[in-house]
Amino acid sequence: MILRQLSPDTDRALVAALYAEAADYVAIERDAEPGPELTDEYFADAPPGIDPATSFRLGALDGEGSLLGLIEQSFGYPTDEDSYLGLMLLAPRARGRGLGRILLEEAEAEARRRGKRRLYLAVLDANPRGRAFWEREGFILHEGGRSVTLGEKTQTASRMVKDL
Repeated sequence: MILRQLSPDTDRALVAALYAEAADYVAIERDAEPGPELTDEYFADAPPGIDPATSFRLGALDGEGSLLGLIEQSFGYPTDEDSYLGLMLLAPRARGRGLGRILLEEAEAEARRRGKRRLYLAVLDANPRGRAFWEREGFILHEGGRSVTLGEKTQTASRMVKDL
């Protein structure tokens, strides 16, 4: 497995292929099929007031060069001392094999390198397996019952936090 940063100039096809492979998660998140707008969003999205160009976008590639998983992480949100993990997406073939923990360790290390003290994320209430993962990794509830809209779907999520 190779870990490397992802670029909008060279990696759009890889990200689109991962979204297609992980269509089950996209259905939970949006009640829709993955489309090119998700790839655009991956490379352009960031929390309010954060320049997307400063985000950390990391991919885990298999030996054949396809993505097994990816993360998108921003810095300075919700406060200057914080980092925000906007997305961790794993291919179904890579789930339950320790890749989530590897990607999380990379996100935590990057946040520390940038002087951040906490790592935040949001997990959809419709994703109890995801929430269980985050709790096992030491995240605690910061704020529950948050309304989020992704695509055309509005649902409830919980913001979680972990001290670094």
